[in-house]
Amino acid sequence: MENFEFHGPSTLDQALAAMGAAEDGKFMAGGQSLLPVMKLELAAPSDVISLAGIEALRGIEADGTTVTIGSAVTHAEVHESEAVRQAIPALADMAGGIGDPQVRNRGTIGGAVAHADPAADYPAALVGLGATVVTDRREISAEDFFQGMFDTPLEDDEIITAVRFPVPERAAYAKFANQASGYAIAGVMVASGDAGIRVAVTGAGSCVFRVTAMEEALAADFSAAALQGIAVDSGDLISEPDASAEYRAHLVSVMARRAVEACG
Repeated sequence: MENFEFHGPSTLDQALAAMGAAEDGKFMAGGQSLLPVMKLELAAPSDVISLAGIEALRGIEADGTTVTIGSAVTHAEVHESEAVRQAIPALADMAGGIGDPQVRNRGTIGGAVAHADPAADYPAALVGLGATVVTDRREISAEDFFQGMFDTPLEDDEIITAVRFPVPERAAYAKFANQASGYAIAGVMVASGDAGIRVAVTGAGSCVFRVTAMEEALAADFSAAALQGIAVDSGDLISEPDASAEYRAHLVSVMARRAVEACG
């Protein structure tokens, strides 16, 4: 790891000022994504600006129709939040299955969303639930936010301040996880709400995606049986030694049926 200047601002303005003065700065939330990359010397920022001490980025608010989660809220806090569990239990359950205890207690929703790892759980949750990513300067729908592998529309000096989720009528997430990392080999969020039926898949491709054929089938008959015979094209999926594209395609179908069954 190369040397760098560390900053611990207590306000958004201080964080933005530190980034503006840096030669090659990086924002850091919980550090669970950035620090491993730096240790591997895949990134060598001149300055690391921690967002952990900014109180404005913390907190969870629920008003009956939406749940707004501050970007510095950890996965463990999402999982343990009574407000989240009452409004969107699928989101609380999903957060409890991320990584291991260290990752859940240090990693944050904002850091995970900004990193946009194609095998992470949050992309499926955001797209499946129709969430909005709120930054210090704009709002971005989840479907516009995740643009590819580790690719988002965020500017280098832009900070995610919160993620806003509409409360669904019902939702569930099912994941087939890599046993070593906990990342999704295939994870599917199924949700039904004001925006209709949504089926979002993470882990299987280079970016989160929706399966419209499954959504149409569930709109007609919200049951696991309605998904029988509906498959995703393996040609668009990731193929690795531990999981081929064909295997991932099979898992998407299985996880989608399990998520529908879990919706009750």
